[in-house]
Amino acid sequence: MAQASRPPSSGPVHPALVILALSMGAFAIGTTEFAAMSLLPFFAGDLRISEPMAGHAISAYALGVVVGAPVIAVLGARLPRRTLLIGLMALFAIGNGMSALSPDYATMLLFRFLSGLPHGAYFGVAALVAASLVPGDRRALAVARVMTGLTVATVIGVPVANWMGQALGWRWGFGIVAVLAMITMTLVALYAPRDAGDPAAVPMRELGALREPQVLLTLLTGAIGFGGLFAVYTYVASTMISVTHVSERLVPVVLAIFGIGMTIGNLAAAWAADRAQGRTAVIVLLWSAASLALFPLMAGNIWSLSLVIFLIGCGGGLGSVLQTRLMDVAGDAQTLAAAAHHSAFNVANALGPWLGGLAISAGYGLTSTGWIGAALALGGLAIFLLALNLRQKSLRLAAVACE
Repeated sequence: MAQASRPPSSGPVHPALVILALSMGAFAIGTTEFAAMSLLPFFAGDLRISEPMAGHAISAYALGVVVGAPVIAVLGARLPRRTLLIGLMALFAIGNGMSALSPDYATMLLFRFLSGLPHGAYFGVAALVAASLVPGDRRALAVARVMTGLTVATVIGVPVANWMGQALGWRWGFGIVAVLAMITMTLVALYAPRDAGDPAAVPMRELGALREPQVLLTLLTGAIGFGGLFAVYTYVASTMISVTHVSERLVPVVLAIFGIGMTIGNLAAAWAADRAQGRTAVIVLLWSAASLALFPLMAGNIWSLSLVIFLIGCGGGLGSVLQTRLMDVAGDAQTLAAAAHHSAFNVANALGPWLGGLAISAGYGLTSTGWIGAALALGGLAIFLLALNLRQKSLRLAAVACE
């Protein structure tokens, strides 16, 4: 497996404490990413704008992620990873803190975009640091433990931020995220390994990753395959109210069940990926396609709906598997490839809801998002199988050339 060479770190390193520090940042990012959607009606009213217009603040954050991940990864590749992580969390804290103080809609858009810029680069660099702390056969699990911060955010952080937004005002929902980011900065400064950076890293070397077919196909697998999960998640509250016919008070409970599924799926898929990476990705994509296809059939009853939402959440384990695969296929351009994974994730976050919305608008009903999701998961699977096939051919050709 190819890994970017860096000078060794100095001083004692405690992997568990490092991963705790990194997962705190993931918790902060996950909280703001998902809680912003639930706080939308509150800041829309306060800023005197319509809810559809307020939704552009969500899009501004996602655009920041897509833009910031590759740009920061390329420009910051030579920096010590510890320094880069602290800087990214500082930018994240400023963006969320200023979002909480936004006096008008235009300012809100600007600071949501700013908040999104460090998102992908933080996750990418954090994954590389976590993987560097453990033996090669435990990298996926180390990455998954960092990502657990994001999945736990959907269970705890989002409901708490939403409660604060309702009880104390929507600005507190963003303010608490800024505080979490500053806590992360402190923990990373205390526990992350002190490396000297990579003086050999140059922008063109990082950009070289985008010429590697395996990197592009892995990113495309995530951008398409993950879209199915978001197609259902975005409209699950509306489905519960209009199709399942339950109280709005049950929506946070079902969303928490989704988060529990993501947490379990994340750790289970990572454990399996450390033993058989390609096979695990195939199984998770098939799992996602099957559970998403079941959604239209199980949405009519709260108990069956809760079960299928848990199963769909488990499909979120694909993230850690693909993140680890990118480490193997990116060569020396580790930082850009790792960060670009989260740009792909946000492409999925835009693609799934858009296609689901088209199906709903066409009159196929809210549950049609499940069929859209299943098709996207199968599309991701087809792309990944193509990547595996090309990889095998390349290895065979290399073996023949060496004979």
